[in-house]
Amino acid sequence: MARMVERRRAERLDQPRESRVKLPRFDPEAFGRWSEGIARGMGTANFIVYMTVVITAWFLWNTLAPPNLRFDPYTFTFLTLVLSLQASYAAPLILLAQNRQADRDRVALEEDRRRAALQKADTEYLAREIAALRVAMGEVATRDFLRSELARLAEELDEAAHRRQRLERRQQERAAHRSGGPDPLDEPRDELDGDYARDGRPES
Repeated sequence: MARMVERRRAERLDQPRESRVKLPRFDPEAFGRWSEGIARGMGTANFIVYMTVVITAWFLWNTLAPPNLRFDPYTFTFLTLVLSLQASYAAPLILLAQNRQADRDRVALEEDRRRAALQKADTEYLAREIAALRVAMGEVATRDFLRSELARLAEELDEAAHRRQRLERRQQERAAHRSGGPDPLDEPRDELDGDYARDGRPES
């Protein structure tokens, strides 16, 4: 009695009971490869040719051979039984091979999707990098920009040189005017002499 109580306590209600019948175990992978080999062999032209030759020989032997040597006389009951057994085993083996092929195709499809997603991510990353590189290159000084800046700088230097010459000329004019001698640079002023006021002093 106590043993029965302990056995009931040990049993789990959330788990199915173990089967008392011990079935033989086999390797599903090995059996699947074997079924694929059979299905692959039955799907060839050699199998059809060999099967046709065997059935023809069966018919000829059981029709033309002496009656005492015929093991499956007309109506060929034994041949019908053999072909039925072959069909009954061939169909499940072919289905098993097709299921394994479908599993492989599904795994290959998932792998293709994963690779396509990775390739898309890589492509988007490269596109962003190229766009960033274009933006960065747009901020870099180009050859035309450098030429325009150098030309503008050269114009500014020429203008500064002209101003310096005018300054020296005005200083000479003022020195000659103070000494009372003739103006060595007596020429009318132009618009470029705007840096100096009318009294000869440079504008601030």
